[in-house]
Amino acid sequence: MEKGYNEIKIQSDRGFKTIKILIINGGPHRGNTWLLTEKAKEYLAGKSIVFTEVHLSDMGLPFCTGCSGCFRLGHKACPHNGAVQPVMDLIEQSDGVIFSVPCFQGHLPGILKNFTDHMAFMLHRPRYFTKKALIISTTGGIMARSTTKALSSTLTGWGFNRCYQLPVAAYSWNDYRPTEKDLRKTYKIAGKFYRDVSSGKMHVPKAGVLIPFNLFQALTSVKTDYPTEDNDFWPRYRGMRYAPGIPLTPGKRLLGWLIYQMGRALSKSTTVTYRK
Repeated sequence: MEKGYNEIKIQSDRGFKTIKILIINGGPHRGNTWLLTEKAKEYLAGKSIVFTEVHLSDMGLPFCTGCSGCFRLGHKACPHNGAVQPVMDLIEQSDGVIFSVPCFQGHLPGILKNFTDHMAFMLHRPRYFTKKALIISTTGGIMARSTTKALSSTLTGWGFNRCYQLPVAAYSWNDYRPTEKDLRKTYKIAGKFYRDVSSGKMHVPKAGVLIPFNLFQALTSVKTDYPTEDNDFWPRYRGMRYAPGIPLTPGKRLLGWLIYQMGRALSKSTTVTYRK
C-alpha cells in the first residue's frame, strides 16, 4: 500500500485544483476486474489525476471478530485498527475512490467483505459525505451488477455522495480481453465519475439516506443506560437534517424532520443492551 498522495495541480473551471483518486483492489489477485480497472485508470490518467493504490490482499487483515467494540467504544477500539485506519485516512484524503470488485457468487469477494465488516460502524456514524465512488466489477457470466449494487449500498451507508457502477460480463476466467463495446462503456462511466469529482458538486441525498441519518440522531438524543459511541457522535449534528455542505430540497428537509420525530418516539420504547 502506498503511504499517501503526491500532488499534481490541474487547471479546472474554478482554477488550480488537486485531484486525488484512490484505487482499492478488493480482489485476492489482479485478474479480469483489475485489468478493466487499469483501462479506466489509463483513460483518466490523461486528465492529470494523481492515483494511489491499495491492494487489500497485501494488508493481511484478520477477520472481523464481531466484538462490537467499534460500535460501543469507537472504531479505534477495534483490535485491527492499526491496519484499517491508514485506508480510512486515504479515503478521507481522496476526492474520489475507485473500487475494483471481482464478482464472487453475485457478491463481494471475502477479502473485501471482511474490510467492509471492519467499517460497519459507519452505518451508524457516517462520515464520507463529500466522497464519490466508481465501482468496477467483471464476471464470467452474470451477476456483476448485483455485486456493484451491493457495494454501492454499503458506501451510501458510509456517507458517499454518489456511486457510479461499471458492471461488465467478461465471459472469461482470468483471460479477459475487453471488447470495444466494453471499453466504450468503461470510458463513458469513468468520464462521468471524473467530471463529477472534479466539479466539486454535491448531490441531494436520496430518501433512503436520510432515514438512518435522522433515525440514529433521534435514537441517541434520549439518555440510555447503555451509552455507545453513537451518543458522542450525533450531538455534532443536532438540529441538522443532513451533513453540512450537502444540499437538501425543502421536501427532503421535511422528510428528515419527520423521520427524526419518529425516531424520538421510538427511542422511548427502544432499549439497546450489550454485555460489558
